[in-house]
Amino acid sequence: MKNILEGLEPQSVLNYFEQISRIPRGSGNEKAISDYLCNFAKELNLEYIQDEHLNVIIKKKATEGYENCPGVILQGHMDMVCEKNKASNHDFLNDPIQLRVDGDMIYATDTTLGADDGIAVAYAMAILASDDIKHPNLEVLITTDEEVGMTGAINLDASNLNGKYMINIDSEEEGFILVGCAGGNRNCISLPLEFTDSDKQGILIELKGLVGGHSGSEIDKNHANSNKLMGRILNLLDVDYDLVSINGGLKQNAIPRECDAVVAVDKKDLDEFKAQIYDIQKIFNHEYQVSDPDIKIEIGEASFDKVLTDDCKYKIIKILNLIPNGIQTMCADIPGLVESSTNIGVVTTKENTMLFENATRSSIGTRREDINYKIKLLADCVGADYEETDPYPEWERAIDSKLEKISLETYKKLTGKDAQIITIHAGLECGLFLQKMEDCEAISIGPNTYDAHTPNEHISISSIQNVWHYLIALLENMNEY
Repeated sequence: MKNILEGLEPQSVLNYFEQISRIPRGSGNEKAISDYLCNFAKELNLEYIQDEHLNVIIKKKATEGYENCPGVILQGHMDMVCEKNKASNHDFLNDPIQLRVDGDMIYATDTTLGADDGIAVAYAMAILASDDIKHPNLEVLITTDEEVGMTGAINLDASNLNGKYMINIDSEEEGFILVGCAGGNRNCISLPLEFTDSDKQGILIELKGLVGGHSGSEIDKNHANSNKLMGRILNLLDVDYDLVSINGGLKQNAIPRECDAVVAVDKKDLDEFKAQIYDIQKIFNHEYQVSDPDIKIEIGEASFDKVLTDDCKYKIIKILNLIPNGIQTMCADIPGLVESSTNIGVVTTKENTMLFENATRSSIGTRREDINYKIKLLADCVGADYEETDPYPEWERAIDSKLEKISLETYKKLTGKDAQIITIHAGLECGLFLQKMEDCEAISIGPNTYDAHTPNEHISISSIQNVWHYLIALLENMNEY
């Protein structure tokens, strides 16, 4: 198989990135990539642990002169978000990611790239395989299921780790050192469905062309949410129609880009229906002319067996229009930082149930609880079930962190510039690890990555190189402190 990234630097990192891109590794499908990492460790005669949750720890002894330095944990996750363009026939369970290079950027073809967080795996493998990089005792921790529920990190036995400093490589902006993040959870409204007959004509409403994005790091970009907009469409329609189904979004933690609804309309009302859809599209195009300029509403024919009762239809419209979505509060002490948000990422019509799945985040636990409570109240009001799952804690910035000092001074020494210390709204696993390892300190770094969790995800080759040099310098500078 041709190596698309051959000849690009850093070659060792990009070679491993291309290798793991050939292994399907969506959340919940990590056995192959986990075994691959274990075989990699075996070939290098390195100690490794693969736990029952498929988390992998690989250990490498310190190089000469670094034996007495605090141990370092390099950390990332092996799973990726599986999003693709609607026209793509890519099979995430079996097909390799099709890489392509455009100038300084690496893209996939019609799918997510998996740089989140394949680049961390590639960095760690390149360091473990090198005989030239100086470092303290190293422990590489690669977890599973980060993108869905962080269950790999939640179930990790931290007694297998001895490192004092953790360098998480799951950030997406070079020159920024992350020292804190929001906590979060998933929640789901399950609405029981009732059906009746209809002799109207089936119509498919397709909402597409939205930008989407990561529901943590890009929630402040004001991108449209296709599930919320479908709720507006159904509420704004002023013709008699029956609702059959709604299906939108693929992941709770991705701002949904597409949503389909099947409705039934009387033939005599079709022209008026089409005119109203046209008017609604003009509203959306005006409102989102900057953030989502390519929004389209397309209609076509559809078949159906039954339609939902009017009572079900109105409950669904209420849920989609009233459920909290987007930014809820901003931080009072850090200008421009989102404090709390929620994202209705997936709407699915099952046989007898419609599911509304959300990802909620906040850097203040009680704010997150308040959002969850509002969603539960909405569920109660329409007679639906509510479930809350996959909680993970906030990561609070450590006071007088020695690792933070090392990272800042190393960056200045290497680049002549000052790195920025920040906290973010997206969720990272560090908060979970630090709960289990009281004496450990953590930072998070990474190269410039764009449009994560979308088929337009891409990563800068030159930034991969810059962060590679910084990571090596960080390890080599550990014996100076």
